[in-house]
Amino acid sequence: MAITALPPDTDADITRVTEALAMITPRWNVRILLALSGPPQRYSELAAKVSWLQSGQLHPKLKSLCDAGLVERTEHTARHVTYGRTERGEALLPVLPVIVTWAEKHLETADRPLPAIEQIEDGLTLLTRRHAASILWVLKTRQVVGAMALARIVMPSSDWTNVYPPLRQLVADGLVDTEGNGRPYQLSAAGDGLGPVLGALSAWSAGQPLSQAAQHPVWGHTQAQPAPKSWSSSQPRPVPAALPQTRTLEIFPAWHNRDLFSRATPARPKAAIPAGGPRR
Repeated sequence: MAITALPPDTDADITRVTEALAMITPRWNVRILLALSGPPQRYSELAAKVSWLQSGQLHPKLKSLCDAGLVERTEHTARHVTYGRTERGEALLPVLPVIVTWAEKHLETADRPLPAIEQIEDGLTLLTRRHAASILWVLKTRQVVGAMALARIVMPSSDWTNVYPPLRQLVADGLVDTEGNGRPYQLSAAGDGLGPVLGALSAWSAGQPLSQAAQHPVWGHTQAQPAPKSWSSSQPRPVPAALPQTRTLEIFPAWHNRDLFSRATPARPKAAIPAGGPRR
């Protein structure tokens, strides 16, 4: 549990989202989950789909995803082992297009559109910065906050000046605005626009249906939420089936796994990115 001066319910919510981000943000994790579409696959079948991974990289990635409860390993015989997404891993998929929608609107774009998978990875990286979730939560609820007051809420056990490095990073990423040294901080348009993303991540990490995202007490419309349920990596994998239609809301656009790889990955621009906008 994070040590903050936030209310216990809020602190628990931020902790769940932070832990969820730590599960899915590491490089290649989302791509591996997407490659596991359909029936469970043998290691060799999956390795052929993620051929960009060097020898020895896939196994530890699969182990971490199994430990997180997103992938299930089934040993049929000593020589026949398959991997497939768990129910929790399946439930994550509708969160991904929400991140894409936010990234397309608020992140700088290259000369050519980036594949959605890169938009997802870039967006997740910004949110996984140290103390980012806590700072974003406080700024959303308090609107405008000075650095010292923010530090006393986000990191009450530390020297208050330790809040400056994460704040500077969030300003550089374009999620937080300030008028200069000594001036208070507030969410930028991009930071405020994270509502659907953080609401969806909160619902998913709490084991709630994604329809609860719009009812998040901070990032949505304040309403009572059902008690969260626990997830475990040993949870049985359901029979592969399409996700319920009730999860496709207006904030979750229609989207298919193949859309993530529908465009070739362009070269990243080498020129410095102008200040003032969100950064990758």
